Amino acid sequence: MRLTTKGRFAVTAMIDLALRQHGGPVTLAGISERQKISLSYLEQLFGKLRRRQLVSSVRGPGGGYCLAKPLEEISVSEIIHAVDESLDATQCGGKRDCSEDQRPCMTHELWTRLNEKMFEYLNSVSLSELVDRQREKIGATTALLQDERPLRRVRRPAEALVAA
Repeated sequence: MRLTTKGRFAVTAMIDLALRQHGGPVTLAGISERQKISLSYLEQLFGKLRRRQLVSSVRGPGGGYCLAKPLEEISVSEIIHAVDESLDATQCGGKRDCSEDQRPCMTHELWTRLNEKMFEYLNSVSLSELVDRQREKIGATTALLQDERPLRRVRRPAEALVAA
């Protein structure tokens, strides 16, 4: 079973895009910088996402990408499949020729059922849910930082010289 960086990065980039698209099209350069993903790799991924009509592009100054569908209508499995990623726990790629005699191996049905459960789960998770979770985390982090402010202000050396 493999979920490569292609699928992981595509989901991460789509979350980033969804979090920021309210301000207009989001640049791949911005996503690249925030998520530490190669710009050229993002360009390849977004080309595939655009062909599957999950994102739309806006050219020119102020251009970038926007989601082409509502958040609730985009599943994680759809994103992963859009970038040509397949989740398959079988050795045979589902062809049922995993043993030396070209028949299903003893555990073929186990791995096939695992594939079905993985797809079922990833299909049940929407981009909207992932974005909501990130917003909760961001809100919690912001609140935590506000609670950790020092009670009194400490003068920095430069301020002390100006005050003297």
